[in-house]
Amino acid sequence: MNLQIRAARLAMRALQHGSPTLAAALAERLFFTPPRTRLGPQVAAFLRTGRPLRVHVREGRIAAWSWGEGGGPVVVLAHGWGGRGARLAAAYVEPLVAQGFSVVTFDAPGHGASDGWLSSMPQFARALQAVADAAGSVFAIAAHSMGGSASALAMSQGLQVDRAVFLAPAADPARFAADFASTLAVGPVAMAAMRDRSERRLAFRWADLDVPRMARAFDVPLLVIHDRDDATVPWTDGAAIAAAWPGAELVTTTGLGHRDVVRDSGVVDRVVAFIREGREQAVADEGGWLERDLFRRERRRRRIFAD
Repeated sequence: MNLQIRAARLAMRALQHGSPTLAAALAERLFFTPPRTRLGPQVAAFLRTGRPLRVHVREGRIAAWSWGEGGGPVVVLAHGWGGRGARLAAAYVEPLVAQGFSVVTFDAPGHGASDGWLSSMPQFARALQAVADAAGSVFAIAAHSMGGSASALAMSQGLQVDRAVFLAPAADPARFAADFASTLAVGPVAMAAMRDRSERRLAFRWADLDVPRMARAFDVPLLVIHDRDDATVPWTDGAAIAAAWPGAELVTTTGLGHRDVVRDSGVVDRVVAFIREGREQAVADEGGWLERDLFRRERRRRRIFAD
């Protein structure tokens, strides 16, 4: 156990004994604060090849970038908890742009170059919708971990796409609260108060973040890729989402874990092929796709003016 965790456990125990309200406030702060990670030189250099997009949500500015000549179907890349959009972009932009797609990625609230300190699955989802509005219309989403969970939430709230890819998605991110409570010795009273505080702040119930429950209502083609040796989000999470999502395809890898599954060349090829297949089907029914695209752009225009 590192020194930071030891210190947090000691503080939590003292507060729970003396002030349960402050204990709940500290627990909320710690649970919803993602780690800020730096980009390596190569990934940072690649990010500078993208065109910045202006996107704002209630937390402030969302850092977003785009690639491609424009006019091609848009693919949005959504990172996971503690991640950065640039890491997905470094693996997926070139092969997708080579296939004629435009690509957009972003840093979620409280992550990377975006504003804010706290983050959550509902905040991820709202940021994704704002990025989709800025892009005009989204053909496909490719998302990692929490990004996949948040994509499902955004879709349940009206985000429209033609294809989705989830890499190592979490079936119920709220479940990680149990691990958090165990690690920091947060008692049941403080955890219950922390849940109540966060639900009021986010205007969202933890019970509504169950992805397999959402999945039953979807008809968008979904590809789930999850590694059997994932020690962060168990393979059973991805399997549960694929089983609940009508027509979803589950691809199981081994030896890649939670992070390498994002950039493995075989996984990248499979993801790009799945998205390309969707575009080929859309071209075969081009009139239908154009009608959907125009409808989505009109909905975006109305949302912006309504806001």
